[in-house]
Amino acid sequence: MPLPTFRCLRGLAGLCLALAASAAVGQAYPSRPITMVMPYAPGGPGDTITRVFAAAMQKTLGQQIVVDNTAGASGSIGTAKVARAAPDGYTLLMIHVSHATNLAMYKGLPYHPVDDFEPIGSATNGPMVVVARNDFPAKDLEEFIAYLRANGPRVSLAHAGVGSASHLCGLMMMSALNVKLNEIPYKGTGPALNDLMGGQVDVLCDQTSGTVPPVKAGRIKAYAAAGKARLPSLPGVPAMTEAGVQGLDINISFGLYAPKGTPKPVLEQLTAALQKAVADPEVRARLEGMGISAVAAEQATPAHLRAHLKNEIDTLGGLLVKAGVKAN
Repeated sequence: MPLPTFRCLRGLAGLCLALAASAAVGQAYPSRPITMVMPYAPGGPGDTITRVFAAAMQKTLGQQIVVDNTAGASGSIGTAKVARAAPDGYTLLMIHVSHATNLAMYKGLPYHPVDDFEPIGSATNGPMVVVARNDFPAKDLEEFIAYLRANGPRVSLAHAGVGSASHLCGLMMMSALNVKLNEIPYKGTGPALNDLMGGQVDVLCDQTSGTVPPVKAGRIKAYAAAGKARLPSLPGVPAMTEAGVQGLDINISFGLYAPKGTPKPVLEQLTAALQKAVADPEVRARLEGMGISAVAAEQATPAHLRAHLKNEIDTLGGLLVKAGVKAN
């Protein structure tokens, strides 16, 4: 029998959450399919990651997990949908850095990333890599840096939209190199990457999940790992620090959340299922094939995700504030 959905006025939110929690604890969880909202478009790395974890976690929970792509406004539309959902464990959110950065970008955001959600645990770590069109003139990282510094606004920097991971990485790269490039926003990573492979834009800094396959296929060039160390998926590509550049260190982590007020026993079941998923050899192999990794089991916890979110709000949200970036 489905759990009742409680709709209430803001002033009665505490009472409604208590009623929902009581109903959830009163019967076995889960007793019906679960919806995992992915607030980005189908086909991207986030969608793939969500489906990998949905498939793994439903084996443990014994109920189907349906992925719901509710995209738009840098993930805030799907996120708001979860914030409004009944806190019964049947509507979850898989999201990355935009959960932190939207707070800085959107005035009047209809939810708060900390106050309106219960963290379940971190799921993945995704490094970033700086890539360029295949006929970009620089032959190595040193020449690449020199070219950007010499040509500045004549170099087009693609990104997947304001506040996206690739946008943040681009901002950090421009700051680290003290250059201003010509930013070209797209509606998602896929279109940006397609134009890069087609030679319509010059440079992109994005997650390895999307960039490693075309690099290995010889369709684009990789110049640097956007971190302090080389990447296992691209061992021949130097880290930006090897060229003496500091300040470009970004890792994109996906985490799983539930609406605020979800009962503790339900959260504990979800965390246990997530921990089993991150340790699953099949899950780890799928993710490694995308150039990313599952977190260690001790990171798939509410405490770790809570601390990670706070750090991203402070650092990456602060980066957007400093750059004066606002959503349209």
